[in-house]
Amino acid sequence: MAQTVVDLDRAAPPPSKAAAFRRVLTAPDLAFLCEAHDGLSARIAEEAGFAGVWASGLSISAALGVRDNNEASWTQVLEVVEFMADATTVPIMLDGDTGYGNFNNMRRLVQKLESRDVAAVCIEDKLFPKTNSFLHGEAQPLADIDEFCGKIRAGKAAQRDPDFSIVARVEAFIAGWGLEEALRRARAYHAAGAAAILIHSAKSTADEVLSFLDAWDGRCPVVLVPTKYYTTPTEVFRDHGASLVIWANHMVRASIAAMQKAAATIHEEQNLLGVEDAIAPVGEVFRLQGADELEQAEKLYLPHDRTARAVVLAAARGQELGALTETVPKAMLEVAGKPLLGHIADAYRRTGVKDITVVRGHGKDAFDLPGLGYADNADFADTHEVASLACAFDTDSRLTDGDLFVSYGDVLFRRHVLDMLADALSADSGDDGSMPIAAIAVDTNWQESRNRGPDRRADLVTASLTYGREAYSRDVWLVEMSEQPQSRIDGEWMGLMRFTAPGAAALRDTIAACRTDDPEGFRALRMHDLLTRMVAAGQPFKVVYTTGHWLDINHVDDLVLAGSFV
Repeated sequence: MAQTVVDLDRAAPPPSKAAAFRRVLTAPDLAFLCEAHDGLSARIAEEAGFAGVWASGLSISAALGVRDNNEASWTQVLEVVEFMADATTVPIMLDGDTGYGNFNNMRRLVQKLESRDVAAVCIEDKLFPKTNSFLHGEAQPLADIDEFCGKIRAGKAAQRDPDFSIVARVEAFIAGWGLEEALRRARAYHAAGAAAILIHSAKSTADEVLSFLDAWDGRCPVVLVPTKYYTTPTEVFRDHGASLVIWANHMVRASIAAMQKAAATIHEEQNLLGVEDAIAPVGEVFRLQGADELEQAEKLYLPHDRTARAVVLAAARGQELGALTETVPKAMLEVAGKPLLGHIADAYRRTGVKDITVVRGHGKDAFDLPGLGYADNADFADTHEVASLACAFDTDSRLTDGDLFVSYGDVLFRRHVLDMLADALSADSGDDGSMPIAAIAVDTNWQESRNRGPDRRADLVTASLTYGREAYSRDVWLVEMSEQPQSRIDGEWMGLMRFTAPGAAALRDTIAACRTDDPEGFRALRMHDLLTRMVAAGQPFKVVYTTGHWLDINHVDDLVLAGSFV
């Protein structure tokens, strides 16, 4: 049996928005466009079901806070329409006023619109700068027919997509020149290349436009804008052969009314209770902005560390600081105008880590920083770091879904240390074939840190290699960690480490086993005990050496140093 082969390289490209607009314009049944004036309103119009969007000159100028007299430059309008095109998949027709000048301006306008995927432009036969048709229309002069036809021909010559449409707007009725003049101009514009005629009227009835439709007899599509004659049933437009109806300014008018009401209510009541239930929730704004798409794209394109989570252990009081932490936890003491915890969270966020869980204990009600998750260690006074870490795992099961940072709430560190930990885990395996489950940051300048106070507790590290030239070219592994000096000390753990997803699961399981096997001993378990136990069980931890670039807050003098550090 013969097989059909599809040549994907020669597959037809998807139809352009200009082609989609042509289909709307020439469809056998009456079609509709809805006005929009920015990306948000354009997306709302599309979601409502409209086949296309009318980028209204009146509405765009109103949204910019200027008059509909070409006070907004054509490049400013172009920028707005570009955002509208980016926000939608349906075609857009720009209300291009008079083409913003002569034939040369028209040529550039068409080129710029096509480059921004705008499907069509409507130009009106008045003089530049224009005045809105509903403001003293009969006093407004019309363009010379030959000059306007030249403008249409110039636009047609400039377009690259054969489906791009130029719609000619006839203002004869607005100026009071009657049906014959309207027909004369429409015939000339159609002959010059206009894809459709927009016949405009400021009357409260549709008599003028219906008389035009009857006399026009379907030479090309006719577009109506029933802003003033809105009481006319839509079926009448169908019966007389109209092709397209534009609801031309109702989105901006609706938004003005809603904003005026909301502003007045908030000003009068001086709170939000009277408006919150009547306005769109913030989540709806995020939805219309496409926040979900960005979240999915971040998972595809951002480096893996951008999806890591973090746990900050901040349950202890910090008794060494005396009265300063009597009611305020150490992590919430102010450093350079911001809580210590705020600086830690900022360091994580600058690396892309936004999901941060803080384990609270002493003075937990003082933790009021936004954007953080919280877990509580109710037994903080009688337990240590491992028990607090267990509370984090008990509170949030997602901590094992990806990479996990663990740090202390009284330790400041430079952002690049986080990057170093990520790099240490980015390789598939160590140079000896071991698969690291975690990387810990170790300061080689440990003796200077110990000199800051005789009662300062430190987690001292023995590693597989001492810091030096060999450690630059080979992987370094944790051998042991203890508060007591070992036979060899290679550095001090900074209170910062990163686990892979399997490593986070191993950490959780080891903590659970310790809690089950020895509940009383578990309460006294320190972090160095836990890590040494995991290493002894054959779970490899990489050591990342650094010299300084962190600060442990234990005494008042440390708070002074912290001000310079941040």
